[in-house]
This record gives sequence, structure tokens and C-alpha cells, in this order.
Amino acid sequence: MKTQPILALVGIAALLGAFLLAGCAHAQAGHSKGVRISQDQGKLRVEINGKLFTEYCYKDVPRPYFYPLLGPDELPMTRRWPLESTTDEAHDHLHHRSLWYAHSSVNGLDFWNEGTNAGTNVGKIVHEKFLAIQSGGESGTIQSADNWMARDGTIVCTDVRTLRIYNRPDDQRLFDFEVTLQAPPDKPVIFGDDKDGTMATRIAETMRLKHGDKPGEGHIVLSTGARDEATWGKRADWCDYYGPVDGKIVGIAMFDHPDNPRHPTWWHVRDYGLFAANPFGIHHFEKKPKGTGDFTIPAGQSVTFRYRFYLHKGDEQQARVAEHYQEYSRTRQP
Repeated sequence: MKTQPILALVGIAALLGAFLLAGCAHAQAGHSKGVRISQDQGKLRVEINGKLFTEYCYKDVPRPYFYPLLGPDELPMTRRWPLESTTDEAHDHLHHRSLWYAHSSVNGLDFWNEGTNAGTNVGKIVHEKFLAIQSGGESGTIQSADNWMARDGTIVCTDVRTLRIYNRPDDQRLFDFEVTLQAPPDKPVIFGDDKDGTMATRIAETMRLKHGDKPGEGHIVLSTGARDEATWGKRADWCDYYGPVDGKIVGIAMFDHPDNPRHPTWWHVRDYGLFAANPFGIHHFEKKPKGTGDFTIPAGQSVTFRYRFYLHKGDEQQARVAEHYQEYSRTRQP
């Protein structure tokens, strides 16, 4: 006779447990919606609707970088080496770490190269602190302060970089990279006339225009209509590099904002997979006298460059890259 109240209590407890589990599951599902940014041992992990998009690696590195970079259908959009051990990729250019910002001549110091490609005047871009880490339903933000340092610890210049990641449909990924370069109060900073820089990515191996002397399946196109081999060192509002990854055609488009100094930028985009916007390398790109592209930030002053990355399915026509650029071009400095 006394078992009935006990059974009743067990039943109530079971119902309550089921309710709590359902509530936790709902909370977890809700938590995964939107752009979520979390700390993970020297890097920030960025997820969009519960799926990994990228990680911002900032600790004990020659310069901060983003890896991996996952596009539509979670396909890898950048080369894995040297960040992973691989046998099916070219092991050239150790400094091509997925997606990064740097330049090879800043007051005579090289912040671009490393390893066997580097000379004696090599600098490092050192993460100082995060100014903002903000998750959100529509977008997420990472803002950091960094020091461009010589080997002896001298700070050549500083930057504040802001990454904004947008929650978009699964067939595309969209993010903005903004960097404000600041000269110290007592000395100007000169970004020298050199081709190796600055807003850069190294695309997935299968997307390349060429593999050594053999043609690849990838293609390069500029907003001007120039294509493939005719794109290197040319100026344009945007550049798109697309090709196959795991049997699907995908692409990375990079947009140069109209408010940027020297817009439209020059494109240091190579058939082997390097893809960079560089407003400083005029000597190389246009065969003008050395130093023509030197860009000086006066002591105590700053300059801001803004770029957008659009990771998409299909070629530039199918992805409506030109339309997406027009939308971006109408945005203004916050």
C-alpha cells in the first residue's frame, strides 16, 4: 500500500528530469545559433550556427593568422601546410599561413618572410591584447591590439585589427577585416615599395591556376574583366580566385574598400595560390622607379585599410561577386 506514493514520486521525478533535459537541450541549441567566439589555448575559435568557421591563432607565432578557413559546405578554402603535416601539397613559402596580414618592408624590416626566405632584418607581429570579443546572432567581432617588433624588442608600429564575421546562409561565408596602423609618437613609419604584402591568403591546393608547369583547374578574375595570367600586379576593386575543392567549385573573393588609400589596390595574386591585396608594391607591379610605392604614416598618426572576404559556391558569375562588392562599397567607416 505504501508503494503507490513512492511510485508517484518516481514518476514525478522522471517527468521533471525529462523536462530539465529538454530545457538544457533547447538552451544548447539556442546557444549554438549565430556567431559564437570562444577562447581555446592561445587561439579564438569561431563557430557559425554551431559549425567551425575559423580559429584566430595569436600566441607564439611569427604573426597572427586564421586557420582553418572553412567555406560553403564546411570545405577547406586554404592550404593546410605548414600548419598541418601533408604529403599532397606544395611545401613552399613557409610564411603562407592560411590567411594573414603583414608586409615585407616596414622601416626596412621584413614582417612577411620567415624560414629560409627570411633575411637578417626580420620582425614579428606580436599580439598584445584583445580589445573586444563579442558573439552575436547576426555577427561576431574580434578586435585586438598588436605590436610590430624588431628583434631587439623595439616597437616599429602598432595596429588595431577588427574582424567581423557575419551569420549568412550555409552556401556562403562573409567577414570583414579592418586594420588601423599607428606610427609611434616620435617617428614616422614607412611601408616600403615591395610586392610581398599585405592582406593575404594562400588558397587550397586544388583551387590553383597552375601546379608547377601544368595547368590547374582554378581561375582568377578581376573586377576589370582581366583573367588568370593577366591579373598579377593589376589594379581592381575586387579579385576572385575559384576552383574545385572535394569535387565542388568554390571561391574566395576579396574586396578593396573604396575609402582605402590608393584604391583600387594592386593584386599580388599568383598562379600557385598566393592571393594578396598590396597597395605598396608599385615598383614591381608597374615597373616604375624603386620607392614609387613607399607609403609614409607620419609620427603619431594612423591609417586604416578595410577589406571584405566573400567565400562562395560557383564561379564569380554564379556567386554574383560584383553585386556583393557593390553592397560592400556602400558601407562606411563605423
